[in-house]
Amino acid sequence: MNGGGDAPGLNAVIRGAVKYGVGGLHWQIVGIEDAFHGLMESPRRLQDLTMKTSQGLIHRGGTILGTSNRADPFAWPDGKGGTIDRSAELADAIRDEGLEGLICIGGDGSQHLSLRLMQEHGIPVVGVPKTIDNDLSATDFTFGFWSAVGVATEAIDRLHTTAESHDRVMLLEVMGRTAGWIALYAGVAGGADVIVLPEIDYDVDRICNTIRKRSERGRHFTIIVVAEGASPKSGEALPAARRHGRGHIVTGGAAQTLAMLISEQVHVESRVTVLGHLQRGGSPVPYDRVLATRFGVHAIDLIDRGQWGRMVRLRDGVVDSVPLAAAVTPPRVVDLDHPLLREAVKIGIELGAEI
Repeated sequence: MNGGGDAPGLNAVIRGAVKYGVGGLHWQIVGIEDAFHGLMESPRRLQDLTMKTSQGLIHRGGTILGTSNRADPFAWPDGKGGTIDRSAELADAIRDEGLEGLICIGGDGSQHLSLRLMQEHGIPVVGVPKTIDNDLSATDFTFGFWSAVGVATEAIDRLHTTAESHDRVMLLEVMGRTAGWIALYAGVAGGADVIVLPEIDYDVDRICNTIRKRSERGRHFTIIVVAEGASPKSGEALPAARRHGRGHIVTGGAAQTLAMLISEQVHVESRVTVLGHLQRGGSPVPYDRVLATRFGVHAIDLIDRGQWGRMVRLRDGVVDSVPLAAAVTPPRVVDLDHPLLREAVKIGIELGAEI
């Protein structure tokens, strides 16, 4: 089953697990549709995953099983605005279907739910890490991250040409509420002039000075990559709308907020692009296809050895595993001593603060 948001490579995990588990070990593997909804709703929605159903999946984005970020069995919507605990009902459904264990593909939230199912209801679980944000501390990389970086980098490339043509400040907002990995890697790969991250509250004065200095050098455009969780150094929440010129500007996300703050200091035309779910869509890049396949295969290996209660992960190029309890630690954010952060500064990228 999948849990949480979609990510490029989900189908590749399913394919890898099925080709090894069904094709190699002759097991029966069942897919649960739309996270736990497939077991909690009537009629139940399950798929028999076969060698035939896994054909042509490695390059397909999305997931043939569907997913959901509203399927917490411990806090299930009761239809009255509240929640109820239906985890025991879910455990009974798993046993009623004759399922011997569960492969959970998801981020930290999904892995936490899986751990609770195992601890409180005895459901054997193996986890596979998934998030485009790359913020799981137990693994070096999660599949889907590099595909998202690729989409964001291509967007920066395209914004460069129109920014330079019209002498504009272009702000690109990418996903990353608490961790700025996509913004950092895409910003460096796309040649951004400014990168603002959730981990570093930015000083708008520094960013405006960068815009002015570029203009003095004859570079009358600036590319700024903004993680959706980035915020100004002042820490003050901006109102829904602020007076600007002869009207009002509606405060939107992080990029819109920064654009408005820049406009108060620098007379420059700016445009905001929010990538949103474009980062989740489309085919996975080759790296994510390979990593997802390796994760799917290793999940079957863990089950074959009876090593339930673990999550597969990538560490120093090797796919191994860690206990689920070690996988649901606080999110891995961009450390201020991260080499790429330091290297970005050395090539002149402004981060909005001194590091």
